[in-house]
Amino acid sequence: MHARPFGRKAGRAALAAFVALGVIWGSNFVFMKWAAATISPQQFTVLRVLFGLLPILAFGAIRNVFRREHLRHTHHFLVMSVLATSLYYFAFAAGIARLPSGIAGALSGAIPLFAFVAAALFLRTDRITVRRLLGVLVGFSGVVVIARPWEAVDAVDLTGVGFMLLGSASVGLSFVYAKRFLSGLSIPAAALTTYQMGLALLVLLAVTSFDGITAVAGDVRALVGLVIGLGLLGTGVAYLLYYFLVEELGAVTASGATYIPPVVALAIGWLAVGEPLAWWDGLAVVLILAGVVSLRLGSAQRS
Repeated sequence: MHARPFGRKAGRAALAAFVALGVIWGSNFVFMKWAAATISPQQFTVLRVLFGLLPILAFGAIRNVFRREHLRHTHHFLVMSVLATSLYYFAFAAGIARLPSGIAGALSGAIPLFAFVAAALFLRTDRITVRRLLGVLVGFSGVVVIARPWEAVDAVDLTGVGFMLLGSASVGLSFVYAKRFLSGLSIPAAALTTYQMGLALLVLLAVTSFDGITAVAGDVRALVGLVIGLGLLGTGVAYLLYYFLVEELGAVTASGATYIPPVVALAIGWLAVGEPLAWWDGLAVVLILAGVVSLRLGSAQRS
């Protein structure tokens, strides 16, 4: 069974969802940066999941999508709660606390690279060829350009880069896991999202210290960004779009929505926040996206 391309049956809804998801994910980085200035990464990860879960839970209840028989797939929901929620969000939160929002967003462009590698290894839909290997190497060379580990002064925080790559690998693998184990179950996206986020919230509540969490209430910008930007839109709405795209387009094509956030995040960081933007940051994004495009072209030629 092949994923449907844009056009025809996938149509305008899939294209609109694809672009919307990319823009939402791209804008998340500035909201995370604001929240990171007031509370710990663990704390705002908990709040992000909480405020993302509430509207999706309400939506699912109104649509009556929850079924007792879904519980037999709890082990899959638990894996997704780690890959696509708790680990993903915490790693990005910890990374952006150490990096400018635009740079962190640019590093998220590595997500499709991890998704391609995971698809080749676990879905067995694409074989690893020399061309695809070169695509991965070109893409990760962009990560190296951003990190610039050879700089002794004013270097990018490598710990922050490491956290961003961990989060990118986690969510990249989640696309493949969702395609292999969840997309054929005919469980509505609202139900999948609720189970995934609910389990993530329970785990996060158990391991997070809440000392000083009320500080976010004193910063209106951070609070609004956290509740509306990261919670409602960046988590709740984003995951409905995420599962819709995996079902309509397949795991690898859906992960292409992550091509958009690096550009959006750099633009917001530069234009709206005033973060410095150097020519090598643009070069890094070009290299990352060139690697991804090379992988996509290789897959298209095999179709």
